[in-house]
Amino acid sequence: MPAISAVFTINHIAALLGEDKEWLHDLSIGMFPEDGRLYVNGLGEDGVTAFTRDGIDNLKQIIDDERDAGRAPPKAGSAP
Repeated sequence: MPAISAVFTINHIAALLGEDKEWLHDLSIGMFPEDGRLYVNGLGEDGVTAFTRDGIDNLKQIIDDERDAGRAPPKAGSAP
């Protein structure tokens, strides 16, 4: 397994995917570090949820599954 060379904050991923950050956070709670979800300390008083490249792919699959099941909110910034 290659070493992790970069992580991306949940804020960045939400903006990149056009999704609500809180919804992504809720979806990612069941992910583990081996799934690519990490908790990074040292950014302010609290830490921040971040994802590896594999974690982003895993999160995208969860998003697709939720959309297919009709359990997804509209994309952030889209009209209802």
